[in-house]
Amino acid sequence: MSDLDLVLRGGTIVTCDAANTVIQGDVLIRGDRIVAVGTVQAAPGARAVDARGCIVMPGFVQAHVHLCQSLFRGFAEDQPLLQWLSKHIWPYEGAHSPQTLYASTRLGISELLLGGTTAALDMGTVRHTDVIFQTAERAGLRLTSGKAMMDKGALRPGGLTETTDESLGLSDDVASRWHGKANGRLRYAFAPRFILSCTDEALRACAKLARQRGCLIHTHASENPGEVEAVRAATGGKSNIRALHDLGISGKDVVLAHCVWLDSDERRLLAETGTRVAHCPSTNLKLASGLADVPGLLAAGVTVGLGADGAPCNNRLSAFTEMRLASLLQKPKLGAAAMPARDVVSMATMGGARALGIDHEVGSLEKGKKADVIVIDTMAAHLRPRTDPFTTLVFAAEASDVKHVFVDGQWLVRDKRLLRWELEEVVNDAEAAIDEVLQRAGAAPRPS
Repeated sequence: MSDLDLVLRGGTIVTCDAANTVIQGDVLIRGDRIVAVGTVQAAPGARAVDARGCIVMPGFVQAHVHLCQSLFRGFAEDQPLLQWLSKHIWPYEGAHSPQTLYASTRLGISELLLGGTTAALDMGTVRHTDVIFQTAERAGLRLTSGKAMMDKGALRPGGLTETTDESLGLSDDVASRWHGKANGRLRYAFAPRFILSCTDEALRACAKLARQRGCLIHTHASENPGEVEAVRAATGGKSNIRALHDLGISGKDVVLAHCVWLDSDERRLLAETGTRVAHCPSTNLKLASGLADVPGLLAAGVTVGLGADGAPCNNRLSAFTEMRLASLLQKPKLGAAAMPARDVVSMATMGGARALGIDHEVGSLEKGKKADVIVIDTMAAHLRPRTDPFTTLVFAAEASDVKHVFVDGQWLVRDKRLLRWELEEVVNDAEAAIDEVLQRAGAAPRPS
């Protein structure tokens, strides 16, 4: 089996295991699995990768992204959530063709992989979801995704309009084709967009279908004050989390993005039910939504992962940006010791893996786990002198410092270059695709 052996030699190994062990040594990969960490015995003829001067760690697991929105970066600026959605994002999503969705997905996946994200939980748009899975299958990314469900709402454009039966039927159909494909690397998540865009009937049936298939449920909740008020008005005064819980949308198989505006009952429900939370600090700032009480959620035992969300509400899909903000934002209120770097790295790796229900396979570098591994070059001026690797990762490193990326033992980024497609082609396709989307949406063309 020597032709399958790969050894990452001489790096600082940040394992992200339960003890946050850091080792100077090697990582041995055989096929799609990690065989040994630290002192390894590789078979003769094993391929060796020089990791001296580098941090070797598990790939980042992002708990909330929108690959269908990657084309819209910079096209919906300086607006609050509900206006941002109704006037820009929904019309653009509704104007996607399979070709433009492919260009958007490929652009987003390229950015994720080049920045060291090896697994992500994605919410697609209403149609063409097979395109997202096909693109991820080709790219090698570990992706959980699902079509956005939107069977209610007067502000939906035509391209996002669907009946309850259509929404449920198409969701179940796509799940039947993709859940567990690519040796388990691709998984389906039922994705009701948020409570304001879904009927009670759809939400109840969605919960039932997801559990029958063993899929996650992925939605947005308690992101913005205007949204929270609208939910109370639509549900007879219920809070977001309470309304979802009453419809069956809570539990360890549920990931709620944002959870910024929570009352004590909602925090208790999250903890008691084991419902997961995806924290998206950049988006919460950019859309003026607020600051999530992540330390309080963690102290209550809630699993929290990090997510970049979408390009138009963040402008970058970098796990490094989200780690830095997740730590710094809490310090003015709670003190300099709040959200230490070690805890934030754990959120970006094992926290995300737990949120996605794949922590038995990824999220740490341990014998027997999947070989989702990244190598970060730390020889740049902004990373030296180096002391604690956790503070280096959270406060100094950038996405451009990622040198190598492996998923399932497959080399996907080598020396900061994508191996499965040419970045120039990805960018050129995206530039053409956004012009098509703007035209189809009836939006103003870009300035020439």
